[in-house]
Amino acid sequence: MTENTRSLRKFFIYKCLFALTIWNHVSLSLKNEFFTSVSNDFQEDGSDNKIESLPLLYTNNHQSKANFGWVVIQNTTESLSLSEITDDNVEKLLALLSNFRQGSRLQNLTLTNVSVNWNSLMKIFQTVWHSSVEYFDLNNVKQMSDIVHYDFNYSNTSLKALTMKKIVITDMFFTQNDLYEIFANMTVPALTITESEMIHMLCPWYDSPFRYINFLKNDLTDLLFQNCKKLIKLETLILHKNKFESLPKVSLMTRHMKSLKYLDMSNNLLSNDATGVQCQWAESLTELDLSSNQLSEAVFECLPVNIRKLHLQNNQITSVPKGMAELKSLEELNLSLNRLADLPGCSGFTLLEFLNIEMNLILSPSADFFQSCPRVRELQAGHNPFECSCELQAFIRQERQSGGKLFGWPAAYVCEYPEDLRGTQLKDFHLTELACNTVLLLVTTLLLMLVLVGVVAFLYIYLDVPWYVRMTWQWTQTKRRAWHNHPEEQETILQFHAFISYSERDSLWVKNELIPNLEKGDGCVQLCQHERNFIPGKSIVENIINCIEKSYKSIFVLSPNFVQSEWCHYELYFAHHKLFSENSNSLILILLEPIAPYVIPARYHKLKALMAKRTYLEWPKERSKHPLFWANLRAAISINLPTADGTRCGETV
Repeated sequence: MTENTRSLRKFFIYKCLFALTIWNHVSLSLKNEFFTSVSNDFQEDGSDNKIESLPLLYTNNHQSKANFGWVVIQNTTESLSLSEITDDNVEKLLALLSNFRQGSRLQNLTLTNVSVNWNSLMKIFQTVWHSSVEYFDLNNVKQMSDIVHYDFNYSNTSLKALTMKKIVITDMFFTQNDLYEIFANMTVPALTITESEMIHMLCPWYDSPFRYINFLKNDLTDLLFQNCKKLIKLETLILHKNKFESLPKVSLMTRHMKSLKYLDMSNNLLSNDATGVQCQWAESLTELDLSSNQLSEAVFECLPVNIRKLHLQNNQITSVPKGMAELKSLEELNLSLNRLADLPGCSGFTLLEFLNIEMNLILSPSADFFQSCPRVRELQAGHNPFECSCELQAFIRQERQSGGKLFGWPAAYVCEYPEDLRGTQLKDFHLTELACNTVLLLVTTLLLMLVLVGVVAFLYIYLDVPWYVRMTWQWTQTKRRAWHNHPEEQETILQFHAFISYSERDSLWVKNELIPNLEKGDGCVQLCQHERNFIPGKSIVENIINCIEKSYKSIFVLSPNFVQSEWCHYELYFAHHKLFSENSNSLILILLEPIAPYVIPARYHKLKALMAKRTYLEWPKERSKHPLFWANLRAAISINLPTADGTRCGETV
């Protein structure tokens, strides 16, 4: 081997060792990634709108901290991420990026933690603009100052999407047009500026190629793009979480955007102002997100007529007006987290297929919803404070008949009212047909009432209730008069051993048999008879009551004639009343003649009860048994009463 060959081998080995040393200091990673036209910020926003014409790329990624004096990057790199860019190393960055002219393989560039002045930043943009980079992400730009007019060259670029996040401007005094016109006139399909406290953006000078604009989490107001006619190709506009206030002015912002399809105005301060501004939306708009604003039901008077997807969740909507303009193309409607008390009808949404009305104030959704909305394929109505009632059961029945369109069934559908059913899933809630069918319930109630009235009327007549009511009234009035006239005499003094109640047709037996046999001899029996003891001037009823109350016993001479006497019935009633009021054993029944049960009138039910339950003395036909009868009767009337001279009768009368 020659000396020259040895020298070449040593040189080659040293070269390899040097290269390995360099690569040990560089954080090199090769990754397989898919890059789309949507920035990371747009993914964070949660939207699924993309610029469909921008291709997916299979790339290699090269990441490095910035110390560009010793970084070696091949032209085959497809993705490059650099951080910690300052004014001290910006020239080295520009020199590095100048290696990636158009035609090289670098397509994705990310710069993070950039602290440079305005002029340096513009040089970076200009270098990237004329490179092969198609997707440029700029994150966390700090201390950007010295903003002045910059003559930017917009020609001949490969850039398709520019994303800027967290841009901080430290310059207090500058001409805003010098800042905004740079980005407004960029000829790229996609522009994203997020979380940068941006307060305005100019309308492009010429017809802009922007198809996608994302300005989420800034401070933009209703002045944005007013009377701007240059965004004719814009399809997607995201203005989530800014400071827009007027919905009509937002509509005017879109009226010249002839290609606009998707608009995100969520998390703003939008309301239905009363300024009289007419709403004029872009006719091409098919999806609108107005969630998390301050909109009321008046929002339905200011909506795009060709809208297909409408997001109105988390507002202050209490109802959907029936007289609203028809949204004939609307297919999806989200009204969750509002204040609706019932399901909206579909008179204004003839093509509606998906409805979300979760977390509102719906107690009993209308059962006719599925008839008015036949095209609805999915209804999300869970997490409402349902009142488990007949109306709710009718809604569930209609839903099942329509094919089961409730999303989240059954876990999301739980009774809130009444208290005893709270927590019960609607699938476990059931009421009877009688409880929920008003007509059937009324008919049943009416029939029961008629039956009850019939029974009461029958008993009223059969038991002679009016007679008993009249007798009770007369007894009460008699007692009241006696109390008012002689209150000192209310302590009843027994004056008679027995009061005799009998029919006039049986008076001969009473006068010839009963009275003589009881009052004769030394028995001192004192009987109260109406013919000799009723006080003139008082009513018959009052005399009967007085005699019964002043007598120890009441003797009733029973016969077929007795049950036909109205006054005998009175006397029996009052004696029976005394029996229960004083809890005494004061009735003596004498059966003078047998009484057939069918002879006793229905209203004499008390007499029937007494004859069935109490022992009575039957008048014997044989004369030989008469002494025993009188002995038993005297034994039943056994009491000492004071005589007229103050002495008392014997122990046995």
